Parts: sequence; structure tokens; C-alpha cells
Amino acid sequence: MRRKALYLIPRALSASRLEGAHAVGNLAWASAFELWDGSGRRQALLPAADGLSDRLYAHLRSDDKPAQRTYGEELLQCFSAPRASVAGLELDRPRIMGVVNVTPDSFSDGGERFDSGRAVADGLAMIEAGADIIDVGGESTRPGAAPVPIEEELRRVLPVVKGLAAQGARVSIDTRRAPVMAEAAAAGAAILNDVTALSGDPESLSVAAQSGLPVVLMHMQGEPQTMQSDPQYGQVSLDVFDYLTGRIEACEASGIPRDRLIVDPGIGFGKTLAHNLRLLNDLALLHGTGCAILLGVSRKSFITKIDGPCEAKERLPGSLAAMLYGIRQGVQIVRVHDVAETRQALAVWCCMDVPVLP
Repeated sequence: MRRKALYLIPRALSASRLEGAHAVGNLAWASAFELWDGSGRRQALLPAADGLSDRLYAHLRSDDKPAQRTYGEELLQCFSAPRASVAGLELDRPRIMGVVNVTPDSFSDGGERFDSGRAVADGLAMIEAGADIIDVGGESTRPGAAPVPIEEELRRVLPVVKGLAAQGARVSIDTRRAPVMAEAAAAGAAILNDVTALSGDPESLSVAAQSGLPVVLMHMQGEPQTMQSDPQYGQVSLDVFDYLTGRIEACEASGIPRDRLIVDPGIGFGKTLAHNLRLLNDLALLHGTGCAILLGVSRKSFITKIDGPCEAKERLPGSLAAMLYGIRQGVQIVRVHDVAETRQALAVWCCMDVPVLP
């Protein structure tokens, strides 16, 4: 994919506005921006105070500086533009998406919710514990997972979507198949969540457009069966940004407006530990898409590569640490398995992450 003219990565982020800071999404302010050129080289660290556009122009090294300046100003507008609500949910504070896997081979819960009645009950318990959204999936996308027939995926998820929606839950359907998207939407799903960013099924773009629902576009290199074999990138953060902006453009061309789109960097999906850590460090770059950001780090295996082997359910401390790091960078939605613990961590963090008064 062709590189963009330039990249801006917000740095020195705060949850409250400091003097000279620039808005980043709905929930963060940046005191500086890192400038990277189109070849993936870091050029400068620019203060975000008045005159940022002029300082940006002064550091550009292309013969087509006016066009690059225009693109840079468009990026800055994308950073500061208010994010639209998601399925009626205002993004005025971090929101929690609870995970309900209706599969026999989930990496996180070992098939505990394969029974639809148990899945509905657990989803409702997550809402009681503080979840704003329940993400229902019927096909495992863990590394090495085999595809599931569409009929089986539908059999798994539709009773759960219907049961949760009937109780007033805001349900997300986690699928890469257009027929599952369509039937789940008809059953009451309010959000579409696709690990292939609507590229895995040729009908997905049209189904998503017709549904009128918000869509999560995730980055994944390769397929679940092979994605961890040998993932390669030029500069992972810029590559992911390029991919997601390309998918946003494809969605807009298909009639899905940008204010219905949410981006997800796909931590653990075709990435090494180094790739995951680089993406987490540069997360605020994705605010330049003009979309809300969803982050899924809960129970991911990269935690074991840092701290040593442990079962998925034993990765809560690492999950919370990575999640809060994302919140500091202005992430609006976090996808988690442990809702009550996440809600408590967020409650404490949001009370403490305020400017120091004189």
C-alpha cells in the first residue's frame, strides 16, 4: 500500500486540556506531535501550541510542500473532530465492551458459554457489572483456529443476540461473514465487528451499508490459521494506519459514512511481541483516522511473552495495565473479558488522571 504524505503521532497526552494542547479524539489532549515522513522516518517533535501548522510546514522536505501541508491540516482536523456516538452510546468517557464467545474452543474461556442460555445470562451479568456493549462471537479467531461453517456460526450466535437484545442490551456481532452480519442485525445486533475490516466477504460492504449500523474495522495480517507464522511489516504502526485508512475509504465509497466507523489495531492478529508493543506505544496515531478507537488487549498472549507463561484467566493484571495505557492515549472503547475489574480500574483511573492544580 502506498505511503501517506506524512504521519502525525500525538505525544505527551493528558485526559484534560493543558495550555497549548491539541484535542485528540474526545478523551485526550496532546502537547506535542511526532512528525514522520512518507518513507517512515521520524523527522521532528513539534509542540502543539499555536502555530503548529506553520511549524509542520517548516519541517516538510518535499517539493510538493503545499499539498503536504493541506494533508497535515486535514489530519489535525481529524484529531480534533468530535467523535460520533456509537449505537446511541456517547463517547464522553471510556466505554466497556464485554466479550461473550459462543464457541467450544475460545482461547479465553475454553467454551464455558457454548450453551446459549449460559451465554445470555453471562452477557446480562456483564451489563450489570458495568459493560456498555456485549460482543457476541460464534467463530474463534485465535491463532491457528479453523473456519466454522456459516450455518453453525448462525446456530451459535442468533439465540444469544436475540436473547440479549430482547433484554435491552446493546449487542455487537463479532463476525467476518456477510450472512451472519445480516441475520444478526435483523435479530437485534446494534454494532458489526469484523476482524477483516469488511474485506473477508465480498458482500460485507453492501450488507454493512444497508444495515445502517456502526462497524468496527480491525487490522489483521493474514488469516487466523497462519497469521502468527511470520508476520512482517515495514513500520508496523504506519502500515496499520495505512491499511485502516484504506478500509475507511472503501467503506465511504460503499455508502458507509466515517462517523459510523470504529478502528481497531488488532493487537495479536498477525503481530509479534515487538509489533504489539510498537502499536500500543503509537496508538494515538489512529485518532488521525477521524474515527473512534477500539482496543482489545484482554488476556492476549503478548502478556505471557513479557511476564512468562500463564493461563488466559491469569492475565488480568497485564490486561488492565495495557488497557489503561490505551486509555491514556484516548482510546474510547475497550474490549474485555473481565468487566467488573475493568470498570473498577477505569473508575479509579479517571478520577486520578486530572491536571495538578497550583
